[in-house]
Amino acid sequence: MVTKDKPLRLKFWELPLEELSKKEWEMLCDGCGRCCLKKVQDKETSEVHWTRVACRYLSKTDCRCTSYDQRTTLVPACLNVKEMYRQNSNWMPNTCAYRLRAENKPLFKWHPLLAGSSNSIETAGISVKQKILSEEYVHPDGYEEHIITWVES
Repeated sequence: MVTKDKPLRLKFWELPLEELSKKEWEMLCDGCGRCCLKKVQDKETSEVHWTRVACRYLSKTDCRCTSYDQRTTLVPACLNVKEMYRQNSNWMPNTCAYRLRAENKPLFKWHPLLAGSSNSIETAGISVKQKILSEEYVHPDGYEEHIITWVES
């Protein structure tokens, strides 16, 4: 049985996350790749710091997961955005559309759904493209050496 995709609703990105179809949910992602960056947490202050170390499955050319359908099997600690936004959106970048919508905030004007171009995230400096190192080349004990300040929680 072939099922036909529902058409996208007008301004679906303004709806609560719980009301989005699977296709609308996936389209909400701007493709910046920031959620795939490794984070370190200060043991004394519990403060979270972002690093430029990215998951081994993040494509450096288009900032998409190369193993998207298997990601949680391959990387059990992979950020499950559908669960994370309900629990603690602070573990997601402050520019993330899922976090913004969970906090009932509008998307930024550079978001591809509003700007009309997937290149808008690069123009706005949001994409991690050309800014990252794969975790394959960095020992986990060395993540602290790669802390960045251009991503905020």
